[in-house]
Amino acid sequence: MLLRLRVSLPDRPGGLGQVAKALGALGADILQVTVLEREAGRAVDDFTVSWPGLVTAGEATDRLSAVPGVRIEGVWSTKDVPGSAPDYDLLMHVAAEPARGFATLVDALPALCGAEWSVAVADGAVRHASMAAPDKLNLPEPPPRAICVDAEKLRLMLLPVVAAGLHVVVAREEGPLFHRAEVERAARIVDVVSKLAARAHG
Repeated sequence: MLLRLRVSLPDRPGGLGQVAKALGALGADILQVTVLEREAGRAVDDFTVSWPGLVTAGEATDRLSAVPGVRIEGVWSTKDVPGSAPDYDLLMHVAAEPARGFATLVDALPALCGAEWSVAVADGAVRHASMAAPDKLNLPEPPPRAICVDAEKLRLMLLPVVAAGLHVVVAREEGPLFHRAEVERAARIVDVVSKLAARAHG
């Protein structure tokens, strides 16, 4: 099964190697590593791994927490395909059909962000929803800037699109709160889609 693991580890030579060695000893195959931050002597990395058989988030956390200095911030299942470029694919689709820009964006964001669903909201009503979005939502107020919040067992990323009068909500049901690097990346993608969509209506 494919898992994403968010790991905080000492930012020193050999730190990443220790985690890789521990994962290998547990039978996990590392497919991708994304560095989210490096500061105050620590690094936060997302590992995408192929783990043989079924393993729970708790089991993965227990096994890796034995590595000295390592903290597991989250473990969740993923459908990400390492080495693919879904952000470029999204922008190509939007460039081809800018009038459908926000619908295309909402459909693509869950895979881009390691989340389960997303919606675009305007004036308190859902305008676009990804396939897995629930029928009933307790919608948050539009934020002044891109933020993440923890709400009702969901980790939410809220992305305002001021020019279009809406905001986009991305929801993760498993795993940790969205990292600021994830929020910044998603906000940049939303900004590009917004500009492409505006051209279709301009």
